Amino acid sequence: MAVLAGMVAIYHRDLVRSFSTLGHLSGRWFALAVAAELVSVVSFALSRHRLLGVSARRPSRWAMVRITYAASALSMSLPFAGTGLGAIYEYRQFRRRGVDPAAAGWTLAVSGIFSTSSLAVLLVAGAILSGASVGAVAGFAGAAVYLVPGLVVLLAIRYQRVRKSLSQLFLRLAAQVQRLLRKPATRERLEDLPAQLEGFVDRIASLRLPGRGYLAVFGLAMLNWAGDCTALALAIRAAGMPVPWHALLLAYGAGAAVGSTGLTPGGFGLVELTVAAALTVGGLPAAGALAAVLAYRLVNFWLVLGIGWLVMLRSGRGATSG
Repeated sequence: MAVLAGMVAIYHRDLVRSFSTLGHLSGRWFALAVAAELVSVVSFALSRHRLLGVSARRPSRWAMVRITYAASALSMSLPFAGTGLGAIYEYRQFRRRGVDPAAAGWTLAVSGIFSTSSLAVLLVAGAILSGASVGAVAGFAGAAVYLVPGLVVLLAIRYQRVRKSLSQLFLRLAAQVQRLLRKPATRERLEDLPAQLEGFVDRIASLRLPGRGYLAVFGLAMLNWAGDCTALALAIRAAGMPVPWHALLLAYGAGAAVGSTGLTPGGFGLVELTVAAALTVGGLPAAGALAAVLAYRLVNFWLVLGIGWLVMLRSGRGATSG
């Protein structure tokens, strides 16, 4: 509510004009923006479907699209915890469809690495092509730093010494927990955990795709971001303005960075303000930029949110009737 109030206070005049512009959006360009967003979501779903090829069983492509929409809706519905809830939902859906725990966890981890790296590559390329300053390029390249921890862990567990060290560490942690617990049954289950963990880590270390599979996943991850960015460009055209190509990727990247902080559900309010301000700096009139961003968020946020919750409601009814 505070973000919304701030948005109204800062842009109250432009908001009035932008809502007027929204009432006269080009239906053709807006429909193309919806189609671009669909390509984005489906590409992300297919990238994870490809990664799940390491499992003996995996959901169908259509099931992956439904899971992706529902998980996206969950992640957009809550600040801070939304992303974690979305990942938990996906993990449980994978398990319900017969994917083993190691393959499900590996898929989510590797998917996150490819998603972040593809966005960083896209934004660095856009910054260079648009003639942005070295500082902007360095800033986008800095996003790759977030890849390091997960990538190091996934690579490290391929070595037996690392896996053995992890098991020993967990043994010590389990021993400490056992001293604190008084229930014998719980303590007995904990005694089996180190062996289970070792098997789990060994299983993750054995998972891998052929080189062409990783290239396909990276390409689909790039298409996910490119489709979403294209939806923004088409929303600008739907609002009746030329696309500022020199500023588009930088504005999109700023919105993606702000939206990933989790301060508001799905970056609500923050993304709108950030992207509109960046487009205004790029040469668009303030009211027109805000109208374009609001149109973009209709397909990027509200449409995805609505479809995702419909998928979850239908899945819940199906589970209840079953």
